[in-house]
Amino acid sequence: MLIIGIAGGSGSGKSTVVKQVIKHLPKDTVTIIPQDAYYKDNGHKSAEDRAKINFDHPTSIEWNLLIQQLETLKNGHVIEMPIYSYVTCARSKETIKIKPSEVIIVEGILVLTNPRLRSKMDIKVFVDADGDDRLIRIIWRDIEERGRSFQQVLEHYNNFVKPMHLQFIEPTKRYADIIVPQGGQNKVAIELLSSRIKTHVNVDINDKKKG
Repeated sequence: MLIIGIAGGSGSGKSTVVKQVIKHLPKDTVTIIPQDAYYKDNGHKSAEDRAKINFDHPTSIEWNLLIQQLETLKNGHVIEMPIYSYVTCARSKETIKIKPSEVIIVEGILVLTNPRLRSKMDIKVFVDADGDDRLIRIIWRDIEERGRSFQQVLEHYNNFVKPMHLQFIEPTKRYADIIVPQGGQNKVAIELLSSRIKTHVNVDINDKKKG
């Protein structure tokens, strides 16, 4: 099993990189573990308190659960992955069954900030993008998907996203084995990463046949 961590700032194009990589690989060989599914459950808080939640700080993630479930997948067992809503800031009672596969991609802005999680990764990737480009994507995403007004997006960006990016996320670039500038638009970097993964998948499949 190959475990890949894909990090980068909010709006950098991580999800696009993941989708492009999957297109290059055989069907059903990749399992995606999004960091966002492991935000701590804050559904019990008032709307006022939920508005103050800092989703860009490492303490917002339930790392123990994420690492535990990653280990479970590595050992060949199914997990019940949480479902998290940005609108309610709560976890759903339902979960998603995730099966292990040859490749596990752990994706999210903070996945390289945790030393224990980093130690589980075979390949660490940082998706880099210009700050202005990221802000534009954040504005569109937060208005369309998270129900925020334009003013709320800008306030949230200035109060949380930008300072946390500078303090926690940007510094994790030094842990990356591969840096992908221009996000999902960087076809060369995506093809190189996909080629490395395909080599592992083919070797894994051949080893299983021999066994």
